[in-house]
Amino acid sequence: MKNKAKPEEKSKGKPKRVLVTGGAGYVGSELVPLLLKKGYKVNVLDTFWFWESTEEFVNAINAQKAEKNSNLKLIKGDLRNKEDVIKALKGVDSVIHLACVSNDPSADLDPKFTHSVNYDGSLNLIDMSKAAGIKRFIYASSSSVYGVRSEPNVTEDLEPEPITQYSKLKIEVEHYLLYRLGQEENDFKGVIIRPSTVCGYSPRARLDVVVNILTNSAINKRKIIVMGGEQLRPLIHIKDMIRLYELLLRVPIDKVNGKIYNAGYGNLKVSEIANLVKEVVGNVPVEVQPTNDPRSYHVNSDKIKKELGFVPEHTIKESVIELKKAFASGKLPGTDTKDVYYNIKRMKNILAK
Repeated sequence: MKNKAKPEEKSKGKPKRVLVTGGAGYVGSELVPLLLKKGYKVNVLDTFWFWESTEEFVNAINAQKAEKNSNLKLIKGDLRNKEDVIKALKGVDSVIHLACVSNDPSADLDPKFTHSVNYDGSLNLIDMSKAAGIKRFIYASSSSVYGVRSEPNVTEDLEPEPITQYSKLKIEVEHYLLYRLGQEENDFKGVIIRPSTVCGYSPRARLDVVVNILTNSAINKRKIIVMGGEQLRPLIHIKDMIRLYELLLRVPIDKVNGKIYNAGYGNLKVSEIANLVKEVVGNVPVEVQPTNDPRSYHVNSDKIKKELGFVPEHTIKESVIELKKAFASGKLPGTDTKDVYYNIKRMKNILAK
């Protein structure tokens, strides 16, 4: 089912330039090629912590000599550094803010460091975007802000109850962005997205999110290890996630300004995900282990369907099939030795340095 939303007319002549913070990350490295393909000019601000070099990133997204291409500009920098942000915002009219220390275990490694990146860095970007005259600011929050819920459907109307530092900082940044968007005589406008857990293959692959974890375990360990099993996980295919960000660059900004949207495909128990992986990969045993992770919630994404006509087109099963193909074709080498697939392992090494 295709999006029903009527896109804004692109300005004739030169395509718009978009800044994607965290553009070399898990979602960003899929989003950037899509935007380039759609005719956007793209600035990427990223630390490139998960790449050996910017050239490796460029090769991975199949955009050779990108730094000499006016459609893609790479800024190796930090959200907390004003000079880096000024450089990244040059010529930009829209911002998609993905960058952060991502997932709960990584965020908990060094709470002070995480606060400086996820909160201070985000506020720095918001303030400087407003000052630079940015007309459209898209913020990637998280469905984890809802915490552990008993409600059968978690909608945007429910008050968030974050239980981790990562999700608490997401809410604090949401509040600050809404404050800046709500100021009088304000041309600075934006929207907040609360994505479900993303799954599927990306050039900067992650094997530490639930669907990808179980798929990797089934293929490379020949068994599926389930932690708990009854917890519900809201999910969305990475291809649908990047489709949504591109849609948000086209919808009339006044239609979404100051709004918050959940973004998900569906909600599955961890045990159901395991059975789905087993169906795709083959007859591998399932081993259930206890967990101290209480997070369980059924996220409802009806609002974004009703208001923007956005309906996911890719199933969770597709993400497992694509990951299986990526393993088989050698696109994911060294899963036992390379830390780039696991945020917490990579962050430990970065912080140690």
